[in-house]
Formats: sequence, C-alpha cells, structure tokens
Amino acid sequence: MPGMRMNDRQMKQAMKKMGIKQSTLSDAVEVVIRTKTSEIIIKDPEVVCVEMGGGKSYQVAGNETVRSIGEGEVVETEPVFDDGDIEIVMSQAGCDRDKAIQALKEAGGAPAEAIMKIIAGRDHVSGDSG
Repeated sequence: MPGMRMNDRQMKQAMKKMGIKQSTLSDAVEVVIRTKTSEIIIKDPEVVCVEMGGGKSYQVAGNETVRSIGEGEVVETEPVFDDGDIEIVMSQAGCDRDKAIQALKEAGGAPAEAIMKIIAGRDHVSGDSG
C-alpha cells in the first residue's frame, strides 16, 4: 500500500518468513578486493552479511585505497576520492585541488572533516586569539 511503512520489527519478521537473515560484522577492520592488476582496500568498513537461499552476500561501505600489483610486488597508489568531494572541499574551504586532496587523505575521505582541518589550520596560523 503506498505511503505505508514497515517498522524494524515488521521488516525483520517479513525477512525471517522469506528465509533471509541479515547481520552486521561489527568487528571488521579491513576488506581487500584483489583483481589481476590491483587491490582495493577498504579500512574500517561497514559490512553487512545477508544470508538467503543457502548463499551469503556481503555489502561493504567505506573509503577505498587502490594498490597496483605488478610482477608479484604491491605498489601503493594514492587513495581515490570522488571528484564531487574534492570540489566541495575546494569551494567550502577556498583552497586549491592539491590542498583539498591532502586534507581528504588526512580526514580518511570525509569531506566535512577535511574542510574543518583546512579552516582550523588557517585559524591556528593566523593566531586568532579573540
């Protein structure tokens, strides 16, 4: 029925009737996806496991870092940030692209935290003592 929402308890009961179990892996530290040419590393991920029909599916969310793999050796590459996040940091903090990317690295990919770092750095440098 349109506009009707299920509460958490109703949703869990419906999933149970369909044989679907969902759980959160709260102690996950890192997820690594390895391809032939690279590794995608997600540190401090949010991981949800869904069990259905005898199989398991995992949903992973978090900030990624990509490493290239060549000749049996792993080469660290720069973290990958969304262009939109970089643009937001640049416009809100009034900085250039390089400074925005550096702040995103230091903030673990969180735009709001990156903006705060840049602004706080300016306040600290200016010696604003009120």
